[in-house]
Amino acid sequence: MPVREHRHPDHGIDPLFVNRWSPRAYTGEEIPDAILEQGFEAARWAPSARNAQPWRFVYSKRQSSSWEAVFGLLNGRNRLWADRASALIAVLSKTTHDDGSPNHTHSFDAGAAWANLAHQLFLAGWHSRAIGGFDRAAAGGLLGVPEGVAVEILIAVGRQGAVDALPEEFRQQETPSGRRPLTAFVSEGTYRAG
Repeated sequence: MPVREHRHPDHGIDPLFVNRWSPRAYTGEEIPDAILEQGFEAARWAPSARNAQPWRFVYSKRQSSSWEAVFGLLNGRNRLWADRASALIAVLSKTTHDDGSPNHTHSFDAGAAWANLAHQLFLAGWHSRAIGGFDRAAAGGLLGVPEGVAVEILIAVGRQGAVDALPEEFRQQETPSGRRPLTAFVSEGTYRAG
């Protein structure tokens, strides 16, 4: 389904920002290492406070020995559709600066890196979807995350597949979502609830 049927920007922006979306239907095909490396390279260039670059990524490709364990972190509902993803990526962030002081923007900065990753993957013909429904407590131990590093999100990556390959409960949702108008979240001078 063409994205243009579901999304209409109110201002002139690059089509990349409108055309990238987060499907659940994937083909299950193997993702080349070079594609993942391009995504991580794009993430590397994200802005960060004090140039701390607090983001960290741990990935598992569906053909790897770590796949079943990482896939097992997902809640039951997410397992229903993510089983055909080509890779799962954990986004982590270091909560302190190198000098030990708190990094109050670690999550924000990791989010910027995730956006770069998502857009680069899209430009290479791959889609991604952030997953918040997973066992966060188990993720840290499974992935070997040390003290002072937060587990932010998991991301499914894959080539977009056919909607009818999804379980029935997800098929109606498999369309690019719209966005709130700018007036809902932008105000000058003082905060305005939107």
